[in-house]
Amino acid sequence: MTVKALIFDFDGLLMDTETTLLESWRWEWRRHGLELDPAGFFADHGGDANEPRYAALAAAVGPAYDRDVSHALRMAHRAELNAALEPAPGVVGWLDRAAERGLRLAVASSSPLTHVGAMLDQAGLRERFEVLATGEEVAAHKPDPAVYLLALERLGLPAEEAVAFEDTAHGVAAAHAAGLRCVAVPNPYADGSRFTAADLLLPSAADLPLDAVLARLAGPAEHGRRVPPSRLTPPAPTRTRR
Repeated sequence: MTVKALIFDFDGLLMDTETTLLESWRWEWRRHGLELDPAGFFADHGGDANEPRYAALAAAVGPAYDRDVSHALRMAHRAELNAALEPAPGVVGWLDRAAERGLRLAVASSSPLTHVGAMLDQAGLRERFEVLATGEEVAAHKPDPAVYLLALERLGLPAEEAVAFEDTAHGVAAAHAAGLRCVAVPNPYADGSRFTAADLLLPSAADLPLDAVLARLAGPAEHGRRVPPSRLTPPAPTRTRR
């Protein structure tokens, strides 16, 4: 069936907000003279995972810890880091080609609209997306397919006529649960060995033009196809995502 729409995750895929998230937490731990252990930092699901992170920091700091001050300072620092972000390599090329082909574009993210919309505005990308489906609009986060189903509903398309793009294994699971084919571009903190279910696996959006991506997906189903195998970066140490 002809592809009519592309549905993108946001964090870690369109922009590298995963790095700014981690760095904001490292900065906050260091403000207290401590070092954050990044193992297990990224939750294996979508949505906000910050409360356990604040609890861990509070336990490390002790009674002097002020959660409200900590949150305000960390968020201000992350905003400074986010202000320097640009679209991930290759993303704008994909979006440009999608427009030339008349493909409709959507975002399906577990993050809230306040975050996703602001970052897309900063990058000058928001007007390119016909549909934004975000985490506060659904009852469950990825790997639950709810946000993808919402995006498809707003597009008015069946899953067979759209393709999802994800940077985490639980995002791929969510896309497949919604009936979508899924291209994986793992973020720097994702375990590359966990993406065997992806319909196509790329090191970067810059590694394959959109026409070639869609041509590969049009071939016989073969989960875990890598393009090209020799150029894939080695898997990062096992970490999970929020």
